[in-house]
Amino acid sequence: MSYSGSTLSSSTCPIPSRFNRSPLLDSYSQTPGGTVFSTTPGGTRIIYDRKFLLECRNSPIAHTPPCCLPHIPGVTRPSLQPAEQENGNKDLTGK
Repeated sequence: MSYSGSTLSSSTCPIPSRFNRSPLLDSYSQTPGGTVFSTTPGGTRIIYDRKFLLECRNSPIAHTPPCCLPHIPGVTRPSLQPAEQENGNKDLTGK
């Protein structure tokens, strides 16, 4: 097929993915400044600014894991062995 100067038409095909977007994700929006906002089913506006969300990460409850998490050493709980012994990795500087 040679290019004759006219535009070629093409068809679109959706790209399959395994990502399942939650319907809740569609109800949240974000401004360029980082403000996250949404509305409740009753129409009440909920607005979280970036400063508030950053302050929440320092809250004591943010550092408490949920009670129903499985016990996975090194992921949901502190590791039982030092990281050097777990991976068999040694310091590359030779110290």
